[in-house]
Parts: sequence; structure tokens; C-alpha cells
Amino acid sequence: MATDRSGKKRVLLKIGTNTLTRETNQISRGKIEDIGRQIAELRDSHEFIIVSSGAIAVARQFVDLESNGKEINVKQALAAIGQPHLMRIFQENFRELGLLTSQCLLSYDDFNRDTSRRNIANTIDVLLANSYIPIINENDTVATEEIQFGDNDKLAALTGTLLDVDLVIIATNTHGIYTRDSFDKRDKRTIETVHDINLLKDEVMNNTSSRGTGGMKSKIEAAEILKNGNIETWIVNGIEDGFILSAMNSEVAFTRIPND
Repeated sequence: MATDRSGKKRVLLKIGTNTLTRETNQISRGKIEDIGRQIAELRDSHEFIIVSSGAIAVARQFVDLESNGKEINVKQALAAIGQPHLMRIFQENFRELGLLTSQCLLSYDDFNRDTSRRNIANTIDVLLANSYIPIINENDTVATEEIQFGDNDKLAALTGTLLDVDLVIIATNTHGIYTRDSFDKRDKRTIETVHDINLLKDEVMNNTSSRGTGGMKSKIEAAEILKNGNIETWIVNGIEDGFILSAMNSEVAFTRIPND
């Protein structure tokens, strides 16, 4: 991995809804604390950017909105209700570990405008230089892409490329990507290292996750964007405690897509 201007490795951690809820119907404070503990342990050598889903899942713990006939509008409203609660949970748990947090809401249109791209990069560089962890989510009130497609996987890829990170870790609810044959036989075997994205596509079925809107297809599409940007991607089981450190120490099976 390359070294950024701070002398630290720059890592983007993408956390899906299934990871944050530990596959339940509620956001897990314990999981957020687990993530914070690992970041705190690595902070002398790594700086982290987080792309987090979960705003809709948080809101559903508190409210049940009536539909106006368009489900997407209800989800946008739930995102608006849940986002401040999600940030509060991150802030409370991370603060106990001496970690500072900040919120950045982005939309895909932001990546299509040069001025917006520069502003995003400059703002996040300042936050990182001052030891604030940027926590990024899709601005669902004005954009629907994340709700409809990919559970923030593409947003993580675009952000990682823009910020020239050294590594993107996509936390999901599996030990990386399994071979199709082993998945069909229910004897799941992880594809540990992948150099050719096209070969990986052949192994993946077009499934979506149970609580998020993504799936392995969207994660491979994100990895392809990152590989084209010369950025390494790991797909890791984020439900397990200590998953970042375990992957870094090669103690668990996960899928690694190097940048070569």
C-alpha cells in the first residue's frame, strides 16, 4: 500500500446494514463499539474514512410511516429521520474511545462535477489532518440511488477513488466471496485472492442482502471501479468481532482483490 501525506495508511471502511445490525432488526451499539476499538488500536499507523449505511434501519426502530403510494418516498423520509440517530450512536461510542467523528452527506451527482469533487477531497483532507473520522452516507433526501442500488457499495468505490485511499474494506455478512460450486453445495469456500474481476463475476449470483439493498454483485462492481483506480479491495465478514484486525493479520478467510 502507498503512504499518504500524513505518513499513515489511508483506509476506507464501508459498513453495510447487515453488519451494523448484526443481521437483526436493530442497529448494534456493540458492533459500532467493536469498529471503534479497532480504529483506535490502529490510529497511530492508519487513518480511516467510513462509508456507513443504516439510517433507514435506525429509523425503523422508532417510527412506522404511512405510505403515500411511493415506497421510495417513505424510505427517503426514514433516512432523514434515522441519519441523525445513526450519527449520534457513532459519536457516543467513538467518543468513549477518544475518537472524533464528522458527517459528510454525498450524492452521486457530486462526483460528476469538478468543483464538487475538489471540495469533497479538500474537506475530508482537512478532517483527517485534524484527527476527525469522516462518516459518509448517501444524501437520500435528494437522491435515491443508494436506496435502490448497491447499499452504498458504489458510493464507497467512488469516494475511495476520489480520495486516493490505499485500501477499501467492504464489511459484509460473509467471509468474502464464495465459489459458486461450494455455495450451491452448501460447503462454502472463500475465493481468497482475485486478479481478474471478470472471472469473479462468473462466480457470483445476482442476489441481494436480507436487510440492505446490496449483494455480492454490487460489491464486485465497486471492486472493479477501485481496481481501475489502482486501489486494493478486501471483502470481509464484518459481523465477527475484530474483523479489521483479523483480516490485517491474515487470521480469517476473506476475499482480496489486489490493485495489480
